[in-house]
This record gives sequence, structure tokens and C-alpha cells, in this order.
Amino acid sequence: MNTNPAQVQNIMDFVQKGGIMMIPIGLCSLIAVSVIIERLISLRRKSIIPPSFLPGLRKVMAEKPGDTVAALEYCRGSKSAVATVLGAGIRKIDRRSAEAVEKAIEDAGERAVLKMRKYLRVLAVIASVTPLMGLLGTIIGMIMAFQTVAMSGEALGKTEMLAGGIYQAMISTAAGLTVAIPVLICYHWISAKIERLVADIDQMTVDFVDDFGDGGPPRRPVPVTKVARAAQKQTETVVTAGAKVATS
Repeated sequence: MNTNPAQVQNIMDFVQKGGIMMIPIGLCSLIAVSVIIERLISLRRKSIIPPSFLPGLRKVMAEKPGDTVAALEYCRGSKSAVATVLGAGIRKIDRRSAEAVEKAIEDAGERAVLKMRKYLRVLAVIASVTPLMGLLGTIIGMIMAFQTVAMSGEALGKTEMLAGGIYQAMISTAAGLTVAIPVLICYHWISAKIERLVADIDQMTVDFVDDFGDGGPPRRPVPVTKVARAAQKQTETVVTAGAKVATS
């Protein structure tokens, strides 16, 4: 049986030696895993942009020109983000104005982007805060180690007592980085996935306005809609907030 107090024999032993800050770091890791799994399930492409949705919508609108009720019913039958965005535009088709249709799509697209980016700020905060938690745990551990050595009359000249305390204190920093690094990678991976989905939705909305917005080609080039602009703006906001937390 190994009685060396500095040796880590299993995961629980690792957690116990890391000190009190291992508890919030562990909770952050559980929250991050839950958010990542939930986002990956929610952001499946077939859930956001079903392959058969746009061809089916074109067929409905071609078979019943001007019948927005049938088109809206078709959109309501799909719970996807692209159905919500295009459904908002279909409600404005009766106005025979590409600008009105585009504005409705932009507003609906901005809401869709917010929904797709749900909980991503949590991942950004966890990636920024867990290394600080680990550092705080290390500082607390070193304070306790030096206090133990200072109060022990037999510690003079025994560097192994101080080394053992510092060794245990460094575990919390390692734990914080172990959580932060994969969470940061997953955050950027999911953000990139959202950007790809937004670009595809954006192209579909531009094509939709071209075909059905005012009965013909648009009278002016259709700008990039708020679906893409909102995604870019929110990404910059979250990254900036995460950077501020990390440098504070």
C-alpha cells in the first residue's frame, strides 16, 4: 500500500488534493458539458434547415400563386429556423413590396440567430473564469502550505514539506486549464457551425426575395440581411466580454 501523500492514485484523490476551488471548477465542467451537448443536438442541420423544406415551399407557392395562407400553413408545419424566417416574409407578400418582405425576414432572422446562439455566452464565461478559479485555488493552497511550514518548528530545512504543499496547490490550476481549453475550443466550433447555418439561411432568404418578394427580380442588389449581421455582431460581443473577464 502506497502511503506517499503526494501521489495521486485516482480521480477522487486528485480532486481532494486540489482544494476547495475544485468544487466550482467541477460544477463549471458539468454545466459546460450540458450546454455543449444541448447545442449540438439543437443545431443539427436537419433541424435548422431541412433539405426538403425550400423545394416544398416553392411547390406550394407555384401551385397556388398568391395563396399565402397555404404557404404559411406549410411553414407552420416545420419547426425549423428557416421556416420561421421565411414565414415572416410570406406574411408581407400581399404588400407586393420586396422591401417589406426583406424587412420582415431581417427581423425574424435576428430572432433566429439569438435562438441559435442560446447559452453560448455561458461557454465563453466558463472558458474565461475557470483558469482564474484554478489560479485562486493555487494561491490559497500555497498560503496554507507556507502557513503550515511557518507554524511547524520541525519544518526548518525540510524543503519536502513545502514542496508537497505547493505540489498539491498547483493541481487546481491544472484542473482549471483542463476545463477551460476544451470549452474554448467547443465554443469556437459551435460558433463556426452557427455562422455556416446563418450563411445558408441568408442565401435562401435572398433567393426567396428574388423569386417572390415583388413578383420579379429585385430593383436593387439585396444587401446581406440581419441574419448574418446579427450573428457577426453577437460573436464579437461575446468574444469581447470573454476577453474582458479574462484580463480583469
